[in-house]
Amino acid sequence: MQRNDFYSNGQSLASVSPSPSPAAPRLGFRHVHAAMAAAAASISLPRVSLPPAARPTAGFRRGLPIPGRRGYLRLRGSPAAPVAAAAGSPSVPSPSPGTGSGIGDALGGVAIYSAATGEPVLFRDLWDQNEGMAVVALLRHFGCPCCWELASVLRDTKERFDSAGVKLIAVGVGTPDKARILAERLPFPLDSLYSDPGRKAYDLLGLYFGIGRTFFNPASVKVFSRFDSLKEAVKNYTIEATPDDRASVLQQGGMFVFRGKELIYARKDEGTGDHAPLDDVLNICCKTPAA
Repeated sequence: MQRNDFYSNGQSLASVSPSPSPAAPRLGFRHVHAAMAAAAASISLPRVSLPPAARPTAGFRRGLPIPGRRGYLRLRGSPAAPVAAAAGSPSVPSPSPGTGSGIGDALGGVAIYSAATGEPVLFRDLWDQNEGMAVVALLRHFGCPCCWELASVLRDTKERFDSAGVKLIAVGVGTPDKARILAERLPFPLDSLYSDPGRKAYDLLGLYFGIGRTFFNPASVKVFSRFDSLKEAVKNYTIEATPDDRASVLQQGGMFVFRGKELIYARKDEGTGDHAPLDDVLNICCKTPAA
């Protein structure tokens, strides 16, 4: 199964063509802007030495390759390339396994850390691997204002998940102490919050990573339609929840629903603030639309 078949973007597990995003409205938000600017400023980009373009010689003929020119153009045209190299992670998702290739088994062996205890725990130990239903929400990182908003929505919906017998599992990039900052200040239930400092689950699921997706993706304009929700969520926000590994702020998240080991819903965020529609998630796991 191809990668586009694996992700549903909130509709189905069939391939879906992305729709064009509307132009961003001229709205500002000081909390979000300041947090993102600080995060971007804290990322150290390596010095990249560009190979000199070859000078034409007497033997130069039209159609022959010019050494170095292709590399020069690629570096100038792709600002995410140096950061991806510095972070040791691809700027686009790696190939993702299909629903029939044991993604539940693969994810089950990944260890994350409990925000409550700081101890490692395997994904497969978090819900019944036979018939249990789980919503696994991968936040970007604990210092992302948009992730505070998503976490607040999940927190407010947790009672509905519980009543339907669905286990809510929220995972963020960072250490358990960073997770506890979000849990205490938002607040968010500690027993549903986990950290993945090495981004192992994110890599396994092929989620996006890079500067373009984080700061310049058109899908991020959706956040302006949730201005009031975002403003409420970040009233106790602190940038101290940002991972010490600043390259981690370039990670994007996603939403996944499992029935036992079977993946029945998968959506990766196209950009910062581009979260899965809650109605879609509830319709899959709880069979009722959001109120």
